[in-house]
Amino acid sequence: MSNYITIDAHVHLWEKQAGRVNGKPVVGVGNGKSDFGGEIRQMMPPYLTDNANTAERLLANMDYAGVNACVVTQEYIDGNQDAYVKRVREKYPERFRVCALYEERPQFSLEGADGLKICAGRLSNQDLTVLLPVFQEVEKSGRFISIDLADGAAQVEGLAYLIEQCPSLRIAIGHFGMVTTKGWQQQIALAKNKNVFIESGGLTWLFHKEFYPYPSAVDAILEARDICGMEKLMWGSDYPRTMTDITYKMAVRFLIESRKLTEAEKRAFLGENAMRFYGFTNLAPLPEIANML
Repeated sequence: MSNYITIDAHVHLWEKQAGRVNGKPVVGVGNGKSDFGGEIRQMMPPYLTDNANTAERLLANMDYAGVNACVVTQEYIDGNQDAYVKRVREKYPERFRVCALYEERPQFSLEGADGLKICAGRLSNQDLTVLLPVFQEVEKSGRFISIDLADGAAQVEGLAYLIEQCPSLRIAIGHFGMVTTKGWQQQIALAKNKNVFIESGGLTWLFHKEFYPYPSAVDAILEARDICGMEKLMWGSDYPRTMTDITYKMAVRFLIESRKLTEAEKRAFLGENAMRFYGFTNLAPLPEIANML
C-alpha cells in the first residue's frame, strides 16, 4: 500500500490534437510525434502510435504510479478540448477535475467544467487587467482558474490586481512560476494571498537538463515553501509531454525518495493541498501494483 494520497494538478488530454502555435497548426503525425508549426516534435511517448492521448491511458498510468486523481488543464497548442474533457469528467467523476479553455472571444462555457484554464503567456493582449469580467464570472460561479503566466514577473502586477478584485476566487498558478526564469519568485509570492496556490506542472521539463532525480527541482520547492508556505504548493506532472523521457511513476518517485522533504511536506505537496483546493473527497492511498522487476 502506498503511503500517500496523490493528486496531479496539471495534465492534458485529447482524442485528437488540433492546435496552433504562432498561427501555425499543431497536429499529430503518429508514433507520438506532432507537427509543431512546421517542426516535428516528440509530443508523447512513441508507443502511443495513434497519438490519442485518452483518459483511459492516463488512468492506467495513474493506477500504476499510485495517483488518486488529476486535474485536466488545457493548452492552445493542443486545440480546444472542452467537449472531450467534459465527457471524461462525466465518466470518471471521482478521479478527474477538468478545465474549460479560455480563448480571446466574448463567449466561453463553464458548464460541465470545474474551472477555467487561461494560457496567459500566449494571449495576444498581455495585460491581464482586461480579464476582470472573466475572473468575476468564474468567482461568481464558485469555480477556479488555472493560469500559466508569461515568464518571470511580466504579468505578476496584472494578476495581483485581479486577485485583489476577486478575493474569494481560487487561482492555481501553473508551471511552478516558470521556476527556471528570472523573477519566478514573484509569481510564487502571489500565493501569499488566501485563495492562490502554485502547481508544479512541467517541473521535470524545466529541470530536464539536470534530469532524474532533479535535486535542483526539490531545492526550488523548498525555496517556494519559504516564500508562501508548503500548504500552498501542489504537485503536477504536465502529462503526457514530460513522459517522453521519463515514466509517469518517476515524476512522483523523485519526490517520495527525496531526503530534503519531510514526510509532512511530501503529503501536503503530493495530495493534501490539492484535495483542499480542487474539492476531492474520500480519497485513500492506492494499493501498490507489484513490478515484475
